[in-house]
Amino acid sequence: MIYVFLADGFEEIEALATIDVLRRAELDVTTVGVGGCRAVCGAHDIVVKADAVDTEVMYDDVEAVVLPGGALGTLNLEKSPVVQGFIDHAMSVDALVAAICAAPSILGHKGLLKGKEAICFPGFEQQLEGATLSEQSVATDGNIITAKGAGVAVDFGLAIVAYFKGEGRSEILRKSLQCP
Repeated sequence: MIYVFLADGFEEIEALATIDVLRRAELDVTTVGVGGCRAVCGAHDIVVKADAVDTEVMYDDVEAVVLPGGALGTLNLEKSPVVQGFIDHAMSVDALVAAICAAPSILGHKGLLKGKEAICFPGFEQQLEGATLSEQSVATDGNIITAKGAGVAVDFGLAIVAYFKGEGRSEILRKSLQCP
């Protein structure tokens, strides 16, 4: 299962475009409301109904943890013990951890980007402790995918698709979405 964690203040484009791309690729995705909230309010006052709340999800079937950004959303993700536990578990079993915009800072603070190529929203680079900053808008290094921000949310989703289903499936989906 791919868990996309939604915390108050999440960047809507980063979350929803990613979820849409993953579901189009027929990947199993569950959106998770952080803090016990099923209705989560994004950075631009768009309320999204999560599939589950954080107290309902289990580590057993985690294939990926996806962290949308947004300044406030990132802070709320980082302070969640459930999100922290899922990141730790995912890393311990070599599951995918993907973060976009400000959210890669969470991985940097945990020391997970040491020696990894990573990217984030401009201004958060110093939070990517130990990472080599990528020149790309989306960076994949092992089981970690990071991305710059809302403008590359579809590419971020396609990188996750490529991780699970290969570059060929990702490119077919890219073409069907009319992405350059």
